[in-house]
Amino acid sequence: MKTNADARRRELAQIHIAKAQLGIDDDTYREMLWTIARVHSAGDLDFTGRKRVLEHLRARGFTPRASKKARRPAPSADRAAMVAKVRAMLAEAGRQDGYADGMARQMFHVDRYEWLPPDQLHKLVAALVINARRRARKETSNAQR
Repeated sequence: MKTNADARRRELAQIHIAKAQLGIDDDTYREMLWTIARVHSAGDLDFTGRKRVLEHLRARGFTPRASKKARRPAPSADRAAMVAKVRAMLAEAGRQDGYADGMARQMFHVDRYEWLPPDQLHKLVAALVINARRRARKETSNAQR
């Protein structure tokens, strides 16, 4: 379970990564903290201050990079085609991998859909097809109103 302390640590880390990525010297960094949030140290930032500082740094060109932990591993050869199909269906529906992970967790008690055996991947695809049809019917009925 993620806590406020975890979020705070993550945001402070992002601020310091942004400082390094943008090549901001210490004096300029402290001046920016004072101008934006009226603090001398990032450790003194509250929730709103951290958000405002990160927003400012992104506006100046900071681009957070995905951690290696967040990257999805390549599926095994026997599952690659089905995993590609799931990803294509998610993209078409405008959803992230986390949606299929949630379905896999609910249907099969497996945390990531890439880990499902081929027969369960087929069932997941069938569930995504049913969901896509349901969404299409809703959109059609809403458009007719």
